[in-house]
Formats: sequence, structure tokens, C-alpha cells
Amino acid sequence: MSKKYFGTDGVRGRVGEPPITPELVLRLGYAAGRVLAAESAGRAGETPAVLIGKDTRISGYLLEAALEAGLSAAGVDVYLSGPLPTPAVAYLTRALRLSAGIVISASHNPFEDNGIKFFSATGTKLPDSVEHAIERSMSEPLACVSSAELGKAFRVNDAAGRYIEFCKATFPNELDLKGVKLVVDCAHGAGYHVAPPVFHELGAEVIAIGNDPDGLNINAGVGAMHPEYLQAAVKEHGADLGLALDGDGDRLVMVDAEGRLYDGDQLLYVIALDYLRRGAMAGGVVGTHMSNLGFEQALSRSRIPFARAPVGDRYVLETMQQKGWILGGENSGHIICLDKHTTGDSIVAALAVLRALCEQKTTLAAATADAALFPQRLINVPIRNGFDWRASDAIRRAEQDAVVMLDGTGRVLLRPSGTEPVLRVMVEAREAYVADRCAQDIAVVVAKAAA
Repeated sequence: MSKKYFGTDGVRGRVGEPPITPELVLRLGYAAGRVLAAESAGRAGETPAVLIGKDTRISGYLLEAALEAGLSAAGVDVYLSGPLPTPAVAYLTRALRLSAGIVISASHNPFEDNGIKFFSATGTKLPDSVEHAIERSMSEPLACVSSAELGKAFRVNDAAGRYIEFCKATFPNELDLKGVKLVVDCAHGAGYHVAPPVFHELGAEVIAIGNDPDGLNINAGVGAMHPEYLQAAVKEHGADLGLALDGDGDRLVMVDAEGRLYDGDQLLYVIALDYLRRGAMAGGVVGTHMSNLGFEQALSRSRIPFARAPVGDRYVLETMQQKGWILGGENSGHIICLDKHTTGDSIVAALAVLRALCEQKTTLAAATADAALFPQRLINVPIRNGFDWRASDAIRRAEQDAVVMLDGTGRVLLRPSGTEPVLRVMVEAREAYVADRCAQDIAVVVAKAAA
């Protein structure tokens, strides 16, 4: 059954336009509260409680207040953490034994967008059944419990400190980062006040950039979506390494001293080989349909099983849980280490990479030398809402023409974005010019068909 409001990563859109309006977010909070209250109805004396975290967008104040009012009206207590990375909310929801966690963020999108995503009491994304229940409740009249039953609001003053200690605890006690000069790009986002201290307290010399949010500059020319800023800073400061988060702190890319960029596939490869070396590997690695063919082949040469899930970290996690595997991720930089956390976490993933490099006394270039990636060309083609690209004969022909041209030496993937009105056209080939040509040819046909 399709969902009206929830996409692949919660509810997201342009602020001031449905579904990200004060009224609808108030209804969303009330509906979520109703569902949570119903789940806890059988537990005598228990008041459901929810943690709300947010990134640094100016609209976070508005949406936080609307959610708080809706949840309180449903009789749910609210804990407010202020700006905090998405994985921190997942961790604290578990640590504080709360009913759910809510993150107000549009991740890597510009500040004009925002979104609401939920975590269960166990720190994982809500299952589809619960999202369906919340959507059904949103169609019911907005009401309010009695004054005596209203939810209360509390401020979690030590939220950032708790999360910093959690991240540090995923790094070996006998190891430190002394002698490592590290540039940390926080994307002017939720990690601006937690990421630099983690690496500094583990001994690294930290140069923090993208750490001055003003409500409007999140992801603006910085962070994982704009790694050229990090590349320039690493060279300018003569750093050993650089790492960049996205706006909500669950995506990671890294840069070496030469300014070379390493994406999620390459970083996950480093982590997987280190787990294999230490005997910590459980099964194999889960990627997505976007994971690079070169990454898959490199894992195969090391006899590490690989499986592809639909795009989206929630689907990666579901596949990992089904298989009983502990490593997975996306080439965009979402990396999940289930032995350390219940969700993708850029800081935890960076520490896993740094552990591998420090213990083996190697570099990113050397650690990824056997994982040569195939050139990929990704084009986001704007489409109108409701456009059924699968029904277009012209698009199907263009896709098939590209498959024939690749002749088994690459891949073609077309998929709609779950967060914005675009069709993503991805082509992978042994030669960059072939990938470019095929992707451009398909994109032109899609744009014409969607006009």
C-alpha cells in the first residue's frame, strides 16, 4: 500500500508547502503520539516519551514547536536535544529507553527543505506498518487529551556529551590518533559541535571547517555533497586526512593528503577488509543497486559475499538483518556497522576507517588499491509529479540501447528519487566516456518524455 506522506526517509519537502507546513506537522506529531500512546496502553502507568533532535536549519524551530504541541496533545512526553546528528538521536532513544526518536532534518538538501524522520525504541527506522498507522491517524480530527494527561517537555542538556562518549567508545581503548592531522567538515550541520571534539579527544590535531551554522548555510558549498571544499582545506593545512559529513551527520566521504576523494564504497571496502583481518566479519557486505561494480568485484576477490538492496539505508539495514550480516552501506556515504550502532553514522564509520589505517600503518590509497571503481555517471532529471517513466516506450528503448552498447561491461539503473521530483539516471562502464554518453542519451529522452 502506497503512503501519502512518508517517502524512503520520512516526510520531506519544501518548508511552507505540503507536507512541511505548520498544520500538517502538528497533525503528524499528534498522529504519531496517538499511535505511540496506543502501543503503550497496555503497560500500566507508562507515559510514552519521544526524543526530538534537529539539524541547524532555521525552520527547525518552527517544526520542533509544531511536533512538540502535537505530541503533547496526544499525551506524549517530549525530550528536546537541540541540534544533534541523526545517528545521535537513534542512540539516545535507545539509551534513554524512550518510545521513539524524531529527527527534524532534510539531510543533504538545501536549507529551504526540511523533513521529519522517526526511529523506533530500538534505534532503527520505523517499519512500514507503523508509518501506515501514523498516516491513517493523520486523517482523523485533531483533538487533545485532558489537561491532566497532557505530555510534558524536558530539555536533554547533556545530549551532545553523551553522544560524543558513545562515538569514542567504538574506537579501541589501546589506540589513539596522536600525530594525525585531520580536517573535519561539518557541513554547517548537526555535527558541528560533536564531530570535532570526538577526534580531538582521541588525540588528533583537528581543523574544523563548515562548523559555523547560521540557519541558512547548511550544506551550502560544504560537507559531503561538496567535497571540493574539504579537498582544498586538506591541501591548504597540509593535513594527513579529511572527512566530511552531510547536514544531519549520517553520510561520510574522506580525502587523503594528496586531495584524492574516497566515497562510501571505498570506505566500506577498507572497513570490510579490516573486519576480515581481525576475524570480526559476520557473513558479508550489503550494498545497493548504486554500489559500484568495481567494489563488488574487489570484495569477491577477497571472498567476501556481497548482496544488493534497494537504494536507501533502511533497505540496506533490512537486508543486513535478514542475512545476519553486520556491514553495509551506500556509495553516497551511508555506512552501517551493526556491531557498533543500529543505523548509519558518519563519525562511527570514520573511526572504523581510521582504526584500520592506524593499526595497519597504511594509507587510504594503499588500502583501496585493489578496489578500482568503474566510472559512474549519475544525472538527476527533473520530472513532473506523478510521471510514470516505466510506461514510456521511448525511455525503455533508450535504456535498452545503453544496455546493448555496454555489452555486459557495465550497468544501467533508472530510479525515482524518494526525496525530490527527479529521476536518477545512472550508467556504469569501464570507460568514463561510454558512461557519460549513455547517461546523457537516456537523460535527454527522459527530459523530453517528462516535459
